[in-house]
Amino acid sequence: MKFINKLRQNEEGATAIEYGLIAALIAVAAMTAMGALGNELTETFNTVSSTMSAANNK
Repeated sequence: MKFINKLRQNEEGATAIEYGLIAALIAVAAMTAMGALGNELTETFNTVSSTMSAANNK
């Protein structure tokens, strides 16, 4: 019976799971932000490339 009561009071595993969930949430948010930033950078580089090509052809 003491063993079962001891297991109920032990919250270290729950804390580790909470930290794991927080880390996963941060990772998903970072991937989303980096994906959006990557798309914007691609668009910017394409615009610069088009402008430079047009200026070079004049």
